[in-house]
Amino acid sequence: MTALTAVRVESIAAGGDGVGRVAGDSGAPLVAFLPRTAPGDVGRARLAVKGRFARGEMIELAEPSPLRVAPPCAHYTEDRCGGCQIQHLRYDAQLEAKQGIVVDSLVRIGKRSVERPAVEPSPRQWRYRRKLTLALRRRGDRWIAGLHPYDAPGRVFELRDCPITDERVVAAWRRVMAAQELLPHARELRGAVRLLGDGVSFVLEGGEKWPGAHAFFDAVPECEALWWERDGGRRRLLHERRPDGAPGASFTQVNREVSDALWTFVERRVEARRPAVLVDAYSGAGDSAVRIASRGVRVTAIEADAEAARWCASRLPRGSRSLAARVEDALEDALPADLVIVNPPRTGLHERVPVALERAAPPAIIYVSCSPPTLARDLARLPRYRVAGLRCFDMFPQTAHVETVCELEREAA
Repeated sequence: MTALTAVRVESIAAGGDGVGRVAGDSGAPLVAFLPRTAPGDVGRARLAVKGRFARGEMIELAEPSPLRVAPPCAHYTEDRCGGCQIQHLRYDAQLEAKQGIVVDSLVRIGKRSVERPAVEPSPRQWRYRRKLTLALRRRGDRWIAGLHPYDAPGRVFELRDCPITDERVVAAWRRVMAAQELLPHARELRGAVRLLGDGVSFVLEGGEKWPGAHAFFDAVPECEALWWERDGGRRRLLHERRPDGAPGASFTQVNREVSDALWTFVERRVEARRPAVLVDAYSGAGDSAVRIASRGVRVTAIEADAEAARWCASRLPRGSRSLAARVEDALEDALPADLVIVNPPRTGLHERVPVALERAAPPAIIYVSCSPPTLARDLARLPRYRVAGLRCFDMFPQTAHVETVCELEREAA
């Protein structure tokens, strides 16, 4: 049996693990990552060492941290659900941990000296999620829908409830599973329910044929739009009851209250800079681009999803435009601009995007990030810019994720 190592947890890492330092076999200090631990925990852990790092599990908790609370979700402890990472921390400690994650990433990876940013709390710490994506697996003669344990990502446990998710989304998932005999024949599937006003959209991924799609749509009356992405194919809309033409598959805000606060903040920073020409890269359905353009700014919105780009174009005033293209393909031709907003996915900016920004050198960039490590990496690729402002928003309570608005200014030549 592997010997246990004494460890004191000091902080929370970007993925949500507790971080402590222990002595290695050579006496050199190792950084140890321990899931489901809290700053201040003292105990003994079983560790697997790889280079200067170790990862493992706290086996004996001698002194529990005062920052701990009892997680209210049974799946968090019984099934080791990986959907949340820090449900065992008090909410004030979660916010403090997210401050630390952002600062550590920007200092260690981005080589930027920054103050601890303010983190705007979420008005709701529970039942805030308006979208829930689940894996579907066969269990005997039926489907189960669930999530993955954090320490066994290939396994799926059956989800009974998700207390961070809006009850209407959970109820729609129950209706989906009640109609499971109408799903395609396949080894595994993946589905996403998104709240759309009073109804939902449902996106199904997987399967080669779906003869029961129409009957399935009828069996889930709250479903306003049914999308299917067959194996190896493109996503397409099969049925809809939505008359307004708004995109229903990809762009639901997970936490509406925090998203509204974040984009209000971004738009105020845009107003403060008074740009005449602005590029909104990764513009999604274009809500922010439309609001900014309505104030007289000439906006070029860039979005790879053609449906969302069309919806944005239909609402932009004359003089502004929406491009259905990848940002890395379209940004150079969209510049110059007085201000560029970038809101990339968790993977951050494509490597060609910082190159285009450095070459065109707009006076300011507002980077909206959902991943501190990739934000930091991209800042290291933008040496001509200094961090002029940093504000965080807790879009995802109970998880280690944090949204960051980083305002960049071009350094004087």
